[in-house]
Order: sequence, then structure tokens, then C-alpha cells
Amino acid sequence: MVIGPYSQAIKVGDLLFLSGQISINPETNEFVDSNVEIQTEQVLKNIKAILEAGGSSLKNVIKTNISLRNMGDFDLVNKVYEKYFKDSLPARSCVEVSNLPKNARIEIETIAMIDLLNIE
Repeated sequence: MVIGPYSQAIKVGDLLFLSGQISINPETNEFVDSNVEIQTEQVLKNIKAILEAGGSSLKNVIKTNISLRNMGDFDLVNKVYEKYFKDSLPARSCVEVSNLPKNARIEIETIAMIDLLNIE
């Protein structure tokens, strides 16, 4: 779900660029406002769904940018993150920011290769 004047994702050549995702439940269009682990789980589920809709997958992610409201959440985020990227680890940056949309605790931006073998 997009909450502003931007695209959720854009294909450029063989790459898929995802805008930063926060923990919006696509079934309810409501923000999942809970602890950082639950928010991270929802963000990564959203990223997975967007990637698959765009002809990619988590295994094709080459870069993520994580924004955290509190760097003290770093280890908790990593525990959830590693479940989704256990087979392939993308390059990554992680920064602390003063605030995020909807007062989210985490936002993840993603770049992935498009799986050309699975596009019809």
C-alpha cells in the first residue's frame, strides 16, 4: 500500500526498485503498530509480495536500506531479517533516523534483480 505520492515499485531494465516499506497490513490497509519484531515481519512479508508481483523474489535482492527509529532494535531486526534472507545475503545499510511515516519503528527499501527465467 502506498501512503503518499510515489510508486510502490519501478522496473528499470532487469532491476526492480522498491520504495521504503513500513508495516502496513495489505489485507486491512492498517498500520501494524507493535514491537519492532512484528513490524519487521510485516515489512518483509510486504517486500516479498511486491517482489513476486514484479517478477522477482527475495533470493534476487541485491541491496536493502534499513531505517530504524532506534539503533537499539538492531539485533531484534536482524533475528527476523535473517529468516527471510537465509539463502542469500544482499548488501545492506542500516541507519538510525529521527522518525518514520506513521511513527513506524522500521522501514526497508529494496533493490532486486528481475528473475528473467520466470517471466512469461
